Amino acid sequence: MPRIAEARDAAEPSSEEQRARHVRMLEAAVELATEKELARVQMHEVAKRAGVAIGTLYRYFPSKTHLFVAVMVDQIDRMGSGFKKSAPPGESPQDAVYNVLVRATRGLLRRPALSTAMIQSTSTANVASVPDAGKVDRAFRQIMLDAAGIEHPTEEDLTALRLLVQLWFGVIQSCLNGRVSIPDADSDIRKACDLLLVNLSHR
Repeated sequence: MPRIAEARDAAEPSSEEQRARHVRMLEAAVELATEKELARVQMHEVAKRAGVAIGTLYRYFPSKTHLFVAVMVDQIDRMGSGFKKSAPPGESPQDAVYNVLVRATRGLLRRPALSTAMIQSTSTANVASVPDAGKVDRAFRQIMLDAAGIEHPTEEDLTALRLLVQLWFGVIQSCLNGRVSIPDADSDIRKACDLLLVNLSHR
């Protein structure tokens, strides 16, 4: 069944009722992936916990990869809302981006099984078949641009931020694997910001 589902395009919710079901499915996936590793999360469990038919789940999320990439998009959107509300004034763009990345790191490490599921899914997703993978990149880039106060980024800005996000995902993965300590992760993120964002546009 999952192979058949992979070939279908994911549906988008268009009514209030559909959006409510969509939210329930994402929430159910979050709950299950917080409790156990991705390989043990079954689509029928997600459907049951969300109170939807398995066919409904597959209509919106043709595979487990689609599902957890969508979860990642949702979590990044939530992060962005929180950062906008509490971004301190007067920071340099480099410091602002560093603080956003450190806060995002802390948030992800609080639920390691879920974060591993999201990162695994996002890193293996082909954007041609899982369009939400592109949303992950764009949404996180926008969070950093907002933090830095940059409304009109240059190509150099976008390249620097793209490289920084790729490096940051690697640091997070190393933390989740127990290969890097949290203090070392913070230090690595600080160094990456200092090196990659040295020519970042100013507010």
